[in-house]
Amino acid sequence: MTTKLFIKAVTKFLFGVVFVGLLIFLPAGTFSFFYGWLFLGVLFVPMLFAGIVMMCKNPALLKKRLDAKEKQNEQRLVVTLSALVLFAGFVVAGLGHRFAWYTLPKGVAISASVIFLLAYLVYAEVLRENAYLSRTVEVQQNQKVIDTGLYGIVRHPMYSAALLLFLSAPLILGSLNSFFIFLIYPFLIVKRIKNEEQLLEKELDGYCEYQQKVKYRLIPFVW
Repeated sequence: MTTKLFIKAVTKFLFGVVFVGLLIFLPAGTFSFFYGWLFLGVLFVPMLFAGIVMMCKNPALLKKRLDAKEKQNEQRLVVTLSALVLFAGFVVAGLGHRFAWYTLPKGVAISASVIFLLAYLVYAEVLRENAYLSRTVEVQQNQKVIDTGLYGIVRHPMYSAALLLFLSAPLILGSLNSFFIFLIYPFLIVKRIKNEEQLLEKELDGYCEYQQKVKYRLIPFVW
């Protein structure tokens, strides 16, 4: 671990907390928004612990996760659209609190929080299993096909976890309107996976054989 990496990680983390907080609480017009605080807690507390673990155990992986700049135009578009979905969903959730739109029961938000945290655990397991993980679509030097663990169930378990995270987030915020906005995300994931697999088929040895072994990309017995 280097001082530069530590400062970069802390800066990005704090920026994320402040930025997401502003997207939620500014439209809400108040900090007295239980669902907003619940979401910040389930999002950033596990993220903090995961960052600490990566910083101590695998700083190279942390550096890869922080240095995320897509090179392909199609993937940059997917990332941009995903960010817009997030922004719109958070803002609508805040506005829903301000203008007393329909709010989901607290039981739904708590249940969604449990799903969110379980998805985080899946995400952490994927990071443990695959040292080649990057936030960008690329094939790294000496990269090998991982076909055990979660990768023996679906080919893209990281995106499976991301799907659960995205779809449970608006429910934690208590916003049905936001949930409908977040339903755009599965279509973006499908587009990203299809483009990524085209690259892997061409550039990663053994990936075509892996596709024959593990049939499902995202959800077992579905797709």
